[in-house]
Amino acid sequence: MSPNKNNEANRGVPQRLADVAPDLKLILESEPHTPARCVASAIRRETIFVTMRDGIRLATDLYLPPDLPAPAIAVRTPYGRTNLADTVLPLAQRGYVVVTQDVRGTGDSEPDTWEMYIYEREDGIDFVEWITQQPWFDGFVGSFGGSYGGSTQWGMSMHPRMSAIAPEVAGIGISRDDTPNFYMFVNAFSRAVGKGIDKEPIPLWEMERRILPETLADGYFNEPLHTPLSAALLEHYPNLQALSPTERKRWLWDHYRPLPPAQRAELIKRVTGQPSVTYDNALSEIFGREIPYGLFTFPSAGKVELARSLHAPALIITGWYDWGNGDTLATWSLLTREGSESARSRSRLLIAPCAHNMPGYREGRENHPELDLIYRSTHSGSAYISGNHRTANVRDLLLRWYAAVRENTLDSWPVVTYYLMGANEWYTASAWPPPAARICALYLGSSGTLNSEPPQQASNPDTYIYDPEDPTPTVGGSILSYVYAPGSADVSEVQRRADVLSYTTSVFASDLDVVGPLRLILYASSSAVDTDFSARLTDVFPDGRAIHLQNCTLRVRHRNTEGEPELLEPGRIYRFEIDLWATANRFKAGHRLRLDICSADFPKFDRNANRGGEPGAPIRAVQSLYHDPEHPSHLLVSIMGSAP
Repeated sequence: MSPNKNNEANRGVPQRLADVAPDLKLILESEPHTPARCVASAIRRETIFVTMRDGIRLATDLYLPPDLPAPAIAVRTPYGRTNLADTVLPLAQRGYVVVTQDVRGTGDSEPDTWEMYIYEREDGIDFVEWITQQPWFDGFVGSFGGSYGGSTQWGMSMHPRMSAIAPEVAGIGISRDDTPNFYMFVNAFSRAVGKGIDKEPIPLWEMERRILPETLADGYFNEPLHTPLSAALLEHYPNLQALSPTERKRWLWDHYRPLPPAQRAELIKRVTGQPSVTYDNALSEIFGREIPYGLFTFPSAGKVELARSLHAPALIITGWYDWGNGDTLATWSLLTREGSESARSRSRLLIAPCAHNMPGYREGRENHPELDLIYRSTHSGSAYISGNHRTANVRDLLLRWYAAVRENTLDSWPVVTYYLMGANEWYTASAWPPPAARICALYLGSSGTLNSEPPQQASNPDTYIYDPEDPTPTVGGSILSYVYAPGSADVSEVQRRADVLSYTTSVFASDLDVVGPLRLILYASSSAVDTDFSARLTDVFPDGRAIHLQNCTLRVRHRNTEGEPELLEPGRIYRFEIDLWATANRFKAGHRLRLDICSADFPKFDRNANRGGEPGAPIRAVQSLYHDPEHPSHLLVSIMGSAP
């Protein structure tokens, strides 16, 4: 690296990955090339059942290389351990014992019901403990896997002898839940994955397609502010009858947290009246939205205690269009601030241009083959990776990661590696967000303007009508679906709808890199007592295309970050904050930045009926957005260099 580059790096200025770690860039954009140590036929395969602390047996496959003892790789998945064979066999050929396991209640593992997430801490710890007692174990155990298979790694990381993890598109679940309910994907997932009387034995992608007409016809949200108590729950806990909703939720959480997993599952089923624990259970409605999902999975006194329970350094892999990208970045922030010394100082972050299970950013793909890749390990035969998309060279990426941890050469890894869309280039930074990034406010103005000058004069609000019977549709973005394509869709047609308001900057005279967090401060009112506000960031090209970069939605009853849900007073102006997570995009000279505001993203999320839990048919809402000196609605963006 040149002296100038060193000086820039010392000031926190991001550097091109090609200048910092060219071999890592090659891995991210090439086919696997690390040579095998033996032929596939030399790998001995065994299927066994590993017994957990409560006697339940979990189906487990071993891939044993000829030279033992050896380092191990542990994988726990609900998507079928046998579907991993094509992925893990090459790792065994390169000297690792690979151990794959169906999580409890899935695949060939016992029992006949899947209680989603409930046992992953205890089973993960027991699994790692079993590995460390085997004669073929040499002292190192790593892991990999995406989505739910990423979440199981956080559980394994709670064992003190876990050496390294690599969770893909999977934060630990510590973000506050203030969005509408994920609808389209969850509607299918809850019926298709795992075992139980409420499951159907068809693949997830087929389920989503099969129930699409049902999905599009339903999805109305009109729940009361507080979940009513069931008769079964009151019979078991009669003391709840005398408590306020807030006290009730706190009592249930304090009671839930120290319970063993079987009793935690029973408590949730008693509250919901459902036969199993699934995505559908709306746990935050039971215990309060201030309790993030990760604390249900790994019960802890709080986020800090959860972070400090993790022992292994993590290679955290996410994508700009992953539906959980916000939680993954929040996990990174928490881990590097509050984690154990090993996890805090030795973890690394990789942000790719992909979605959860498909490619994401597609602009310029004809000259950038990396944009056709998914940065995930695969479950071949399961089609969890959607379509015929190619996966990136995750094998060599993992081998490089494991070697760096084993050999204590983590200095060879940039702390943060991210893809700068628009420039279509990999960059590195010493932290996330990059230290050299600075926050810039872009203010909404009359006639759809967006600029860096606060409003100076009074102006009338902009209005639109949100109709739940004709909700603003999902087009691209951070979604997980086998029917709707995620990523950098052109949303210019959606922007012409009457229920979408757009605010656009002037044409940029020079390139502008927006790299880091995004947040909208919105002053708005509604004619309804409950509604949603959705914000979307787009890159407007000279030809008029508006390319989707990021979007998020706030369910306004959950606007009080530290308090209970609360309805609106119709017509009153409120200050809302919408967390748009983050992005990294180069707005090229001649382009413009545009912010859209609407009130639905359906069927990604359910659609608000605007009634606040009052029975009746959905009603329209008149939404008003304000941009005057007393109500300066503005978008906060992180930029490199001078303000636009």
